[in-house]
Amino acid sequence: MRIEPIGIDSIVHVVQRGARGMEIVRDDADRFRFVRSLLYLNDTYSDPVWHQTVARLPEYARPEHWPEREPLVHILGWTLLSNHFHLLLKEIREGGTARFMQRLCGSMSMCFNKKYGEKGSIFQGSYRGKAVSENKHLNYLAFYILVKNTLEMRPGGLATAYTDFDAAWNWASNYRFSSLRDQLLNAPSSITEDPDQLLGSIIGQGNVYKQEAKELLEFHMSSRGEEFSTDMLEPW
Repeated sequence: MRIEPIGIDSIVHVVQRGARGMEIVRDDADRFRFVRSLLYLNDTYSDPVWHQTVARLPEYARPEHWPEREPLVHILGWTLLSNHFHLLLKEIREGGTARFMQRLCGSMSMCFNKKYGEKGSIFQGSYRGKAVSENKHLNYLAFYILVKNTLEMRPGGLATAYTDFDAAWNWASNYRFSSLRDQLLNAPSSITEDPDQLLGSIIGQGNVYKQEAKELLEFHMSSRGEEFSTDMLEPW
């Protein structure tokens, strides 16, 4: 479900949740498959057995017989949790977001069901998406997607992150299943593409963003993010 029309160059926050709150990943193998999916399914070319095709290749390598990659969207940032995921996308071709999400969710359901002997979609209906129209909303979403959601995966969740932020920040900076880690390290990424440096200009590198993230977490905990509730696409 797209809340409002999405056009070329739109920045879009996307959320997809597991059906009935169920886990959409159960182990690290599932999590790393999700990460690879972000690369291999974000392409106009479609290989229906892509996971088998790339299985024996080096990490993120492209099969030689595939045509040159043409991404459907630019993935600016992402975070995977146990029962849902968040993406920040830029629409670069008409219908790219919808096509990418259909392929991503379909592939995840198929692989999950095959591995665990289950049936049907693992997701709670269609994805939810919201175009970001103001810079202050983008600034908040950068924190919300990459920091707040990553900290939720830390043992103790947001409550302990709030009281011991230094330790929480160190944990979040090393979390493997979010683009925050690569962003802070300024590490090359096969998955994220941010040619306009939208997130780079907000987050920067290293600990430059740490104090701002701490202040945003305090704001989020005290206000429950009400000012930005429509952009979060989920209850606090």
